[in-house]
Amino acid sequence: MFRPTLPAYDIEDWSSRPFPERLKMVCQSWAADGYGTPLAIYLLYALKIGSYIGMWVWFCTFTPGNTLDTFGSWWASDDAFAKAILWTMLFEGLGLGCGSGPLTGRYVPPLGGALYFLRPGTTKLPFVPGLPIVGGHRRTLLDVVAYAGTLGVLVAALTAPTVETLDLVPLLVLVPLMALGDKTLFLVFRSEHYLSAVIVLLFVDDWVAGSKFVWMAIWWWAATSKLNRHFPAVMGVMTSNAPFTRGTPLRRWVYRDFPHDLRPSRTAAAMAHFGTLVEYGVPLALLLSGGGPVTSVALFVMVGFHLFILFNVPMGVPLEWNVIMIYGALVLFGVHAAVPISSISQPALWAWLIGFHVLLPAFGSQFPRYVSFLLAMRYYAGNWAYNVWLFRHGSEHKLDRLTKWAPSVRQQLSVLYDDHTITAVASKVMAFRVMHILGRAVHPLLARTVDDIDDYEWIDGEIVAGLALGWNFGEGHLSHQQLLQAIQSQCGFEEGEVRCIMVESEPFFGSSVQWRIWDAAQGQLHAGQLPVDDLVDMHPWGETA
Repeated sequence: MFRPTLPAYDIEDWSSRPFPERLKMVCQSWAADGYGTPLAIYLLYALKIGSYIGMWVWFCTFTPGNTLDTFGSWWASDDAFAKAILWTMLFEGLGLGCGSGPLTGRYVPPLGGALYFLRPGTTKLPFVPGLPIVGGHRRTLLDVVAYAGTLGVLVAALTAPTVETLDLVPLLVLVPLMALGDKTLFLVFRSEHYLSAVIVLLFVDDWVAGSKFVWMAIWWWAATSKLNRHFPAVMGVMTSNAPFTRGTPLRRWVYRDFPHDLRPSRTAAAMAHFGTLVEYGVPLALLLSGGGPVTSVALFVMVGFHLFILFNVPMGVPLEWNVIMIYGALVLFGVHAAVPISSISQPALWAWLIGFHVLLPAFGSQFPRYVSFLLAMRYYAGNWAYNVWLFRHGSEHKLDRLTKWAPSVRQQLSVLYDDHTITAVASKVMAFRVMHILGRAVHPLLARTVDDIDDYEWIDGEIVAGLALGWNFGEGHLSHQQLLQAIQSQCGFEEGEVRCIMVESEPFFGSSVQWRIWDAAQGQLHAGQLPVDDLVDMHPWGETA
């Protein structure tokens, strides 16, 4: 029940072949079976979603009169909505949501989060490196206290009869304070959504209209981010990995000529463009309809849109986020359909919403190196910064010098599987990266990075971040040179032992991507740009079409 679907080829034979051949074989295996995740793992994620919803209901029962029997009368109340935001923020902050479990390289233990953030000495990424008191790269007691205090404030608000202003204000201090010491935590708590929603809740008379603005911004910026050449490939990667497409021809239809040409097909492009239209058009219908049949149909479609993502169980597992997007849509655009965004009366709220949800994402989309893709709301669009870490064989064991909770992925899997199975599972991460358009930038850069790739072990930056920081969710800025320098100061790699390929996102009005090559001991070795056109025409394994 917990055995993964293994590639059709013999692992020993695969391991003996040249690297380009191995990469092609593992990409073809991904196209056929995705990550090969056991079905039991999906069941565990489903149980986690059920627990997430159940705990929200339990927190809501602290309000007098709220019982399961009266659920229909309070599920969309002001306090229920506020507690949905706060509980999701706590859930994510504990490390239980995005970036948890086997689909993010976490097996034993299945989460990082609080295990790391409550432990002094673990690695962190300060917002301003070198800043007195909070600017070091190892977690201090102050960092732990700030994090624990944030958890305490959230629990106190969730167990209160009603959510008051005084329950929310401390979060406006604690979350930025945590971020000053470790910018990872600002992302862990999904501040671009939930902290902003908390700020909106402070404007009691405008919280419905303000929350509608937040939801609309998320939908429209997510749609805007998909206006690129990367998103059709995402549809193929996700479809090949989805539990409900097993045994269906759809897994073949999303590629031009499975298994020989795994570039996205017209079917994948049509799916991508249709999804983008839905994410633009249906929220617009919700915004303008103000109730009635149009609103009902639009809500039905939007719920289906998020359920589609949910049931595909994408890597990174933003599952609970899709649940609260559905809940918010029903409350804000269903129950409160008649409240227009234009009814916002507070200039300060307008300033916050425009600055944080319009200007910041616009800047981050055009200058992605300066802004997290989460803050820029460039969600599942395939255009993410990433890093590939290459460890000379044997040197990866120096990572054990870090203060952390999780051993390497291979060590975690050794509790569950034999060596051949572990090799097969680990190799799929490499395929996931290059199946995306931007991931193919590694091919022309490998020869600049190392003399012989067979002398090195490929470990995706996502895995390194999860191991060292306790959290990873597709944010390449968490595993680039700042993390490399923090790890180097603790592990002391020799020259040539660790080389990193760092690739930035494509700017919205750009046509190329920036790349850098770093050595852990020497620093930056090379930098340049690659035309995205070259990557679009390239097969996942590096051959030019």
